[in-house]
Amino acid sequence: MKLTYSQKAQKILQHLCEEIGNRRVGSPGNRQATEYFAEISSSFGFEVDKPEFACIDWQTRGASLRAGDTTFEVFSSPYSTGCNVSAPLCVVASLADLKDAACAGSVLLLRGEIAKEQLFPKNFEFFIMEEHQLIYRLLEEKKPAAIITATAPNPGTAGSIYPLPMIEDGDFDIASVFMTEEEGKRLSDAGGQMVHLESQSVRIPSTGCNVVAGKNPTAGKKLVFTAHIDARYSTPGALDNASGTTVLLLLAEMLKEYRGHLGIELVAINGEDYYANPGEMLYLKQNQDNFGRIWLNINIDDIGYLEGKTHFSLYNCGEALAGVIRNTLGRHEGIAEGEPWPQGDHMVFVQNNVPAVALTSEQFMRVLAEITHSERDVPAIVEPTKLEQAASALKDVVECLNQLANQSG
Repeated sequence: MKLTYSQKAQKILQHLCEEIGNRRVGSPGNRQATEYFAEISSSFGFEVDKPEFACIDWQTRGASLRAGDTTFEVFSSPYSTGCNVSAPLCVVASLADLKDAACAGSVLLLRGEIAKEQLFPKNFEFFIMEEHQLIYRLLEEKKPAAIITATAPNPGTAGSIYPLPMIEDGDFDIASVFMTEEEGKRLSDAGGQMVHLESQSVRIPSTGCNVVAGKNPTAGKKLVFTAHIDARYSTPGALDNASGTTVLLLLAEMLKEYRGHLGIELVAINGEDYYANPGEMLYLKQNQDNFGRIWLNINIDDIGYLEGKTHFSLYNCGEALAGVIRNTLGRHEGIAEGEPWPQGDHMVFVQNNVPAVALTSEQFMRVLAEITHSERDVPAIVEPTKLEQAASALKDVVECLNQLANQSG
């Protein structure tokens, strides 16, 4: 029996999230996922390129902390080196405290105001916070033997994860672990005492790749559809972002007979949930002279949640282009215009003056606060018919923009 597109969507979701497993960058699952995307898109007549980048995979066998006879629950910071340290505990609660701290060789606890949010990685190219950079510099100058962080919940930067690692950066080489804000308050009473900290955390040199599937590559203008294929180490990543990847693969099948005037690229970008964004950086490098050819980017992320509609938002779109997009997407049941959100890979294009559209779930902010980056992000919370609807709507966008391109010469 021939499968419907909704049934195919369910099958793809299950393969990415359950059969392959975690898709963290550099992992075997990540490589299986990119190969799968390449095979499926190639089978529908797309020319496929898989540009590679160097990265690190990361694993941990856990962490432990003891002060005297008292134990504390700690977790290895993602992408941190490991440690086995016995040293005095130095407690720092503010940036001023850190500037004054004599903590060389100690185990340093960061809590309170200085640990109010997750730090942007040292070499994060898309956004720089001077205070975060200063914290990194001070830590490297003061040379603690290891770092413990106790950060309050912060869905805006880390989704539903709690406890939250303040440091998640493979370019920062002081070993670190993290704990809850409450556990950090309890540990602070041991300031000045000897503590023993062990973290069995290992960095593993690896590689990953983007997958760029194209049709009509010599066209003067092209449409670029993107979805990040990776998932955070802590999650099956159904909404974030196997659902967006699934929409791209459904669209690939719907465009298998495509012979339009515009070029088409379906790009599985690899690294949105990884500290270094290697796939985004590689795409920028490879296309720095080609952004002028991109007429429109449409990015798909966290789409298909069971509750609510699919929302789209527009960026850098002129009046004529915006009108076509609104009319085309708006006539599809279950799809409506929503509020802008700057968290996705469409911002790579927006920052290079390319018109862009973002597709996500109406309940995106709720999903971010309660589900994103957690073990709860499973295929059961994704409605496959919404993925079929989104792919069908995007196929209509392709057809309408080809008509507009023909009319404009």
